[in-house]
Amino acid sequence: MASLNLAVIPGDGTGPEVVAEGLKVLAEVARKEGFGYDLTELDYGGERYLRTGQVISDEEVQALRRFDGIYLGAIGHPDVRPGVLEKGLLLKLRFDLDQYVNLRPVKLFPGVDCPLKDKGPQDIDFVVVRENTEDLYSGAGGFLRKGTPQEVATQEMIATRFGADRCLRYAFRLAERRRAAGKPGRLTLVGKTNVLTYASDLWLRAFEEMGQREFPEVQRDYNHVDAVCMWLVKNPEYYDTVVVPNMFGDIITDLAAMIQGGLGVAAGGNINPDPGGVSMFEPMGGSAPKYTGQKAINPIAAVAAMGMLLSVTGELRGDEALQRAGRRVEGAIAATCPKMTSQNAGQMGHTTDQVGDLVCAAL
Repeated sequence: MASLNLAVIPGDGTGPEVVAEGLKVLAEVARKEGFGYDLTELDYGGERYLRTGQVISDEEVQALRRFDGIYLGAIGHPDVRPGVLEKGLLLKLRFDLDQYVNLRPVKLFPGVDCPLKDKGPQDIDFVVVRENTEDLYSGAGGFLRKGTPQEVATQEMIATRFGADRCLRYAFRLAERRRAAGKPGRLTLVGKTNVLTYASDLWLRAFEEMGQREFPEVQRDYNHVDAVCMWLVKNPEYYDTVVVPNMFGDIITDLAAMIQGGLGVAAGGNINPDPGGVSMFEPMGGSAPKYTGQKAINPIAAVAAMGMLLSVTGELRGDEALQRAGRRVEGAIAATCPKMTSQNAGQMGHTTDQVGDLVCAAL
């Protein structure tokens, strides 16, 4: 029987509320699919930082390696200055655990309002593979004459062939699997080769060489990042699998979240697909502290993150029970969304926990 050992970080604000619904769905789908799990709750987040002055230690990061996955609610506290928790916890986990793929499914569920005219679930069903540990996020740069009228700030865009290759290989393999499942199997690289003639050129050469050599059946495509921002709005149905460096990926996945109905339904994973790697799954929305305790936040994104955890972990382990469970959660979300709003559960008379109950009933 399959078994999962999960670390749970409920986090700040409404994070614990939506995590509770994801765990409720986990309990029900585990019962139906016949697998076991163990949970270890960890208090990393704003309250802990305010209490102890510590975000997370190197030893605590290393301890996370023993888990099969990490389930995160939300990070962000109004009494903690911006950047402390984001860099000290989220980026630290991505870098130290080498979660080099940010995986963002972009799927419009039935019943969810799309801001694009005449676009429906049949038009918006693609996935973005974002490189997660290089680029402008690597921290290279600094200040010269800080605080003076002559101040200079630099932030360097780092691209390595190693980093590009491993992200591209993940994306090509995903495109292959989607093609086998009846999707177009087209892989679109996003960059800016006409201006960023070093970093984007490296990515484009790696993309073309790997595609020709290892994945000749996958159709290759390239878009400038400014063009993809336009075409995602005009023709989202064109896209199947998208691969993109870190900074551009951060931008286009937020755009993609809105065309799938908003942050209330958008989930993602920070993936280390290598043997022994541990991955982290989370809803894309923030901690929304002003709604804490009101049971007014849509938990669908957190439930979708749990579905991703099951699907991706099952795929990496070759565990069909977990993969079935992940598909079952996605199907239950699709059945639930027509009964509620995509932005705020309270608008349709459903509280956060009632939405979780609806998903469980639909499993």
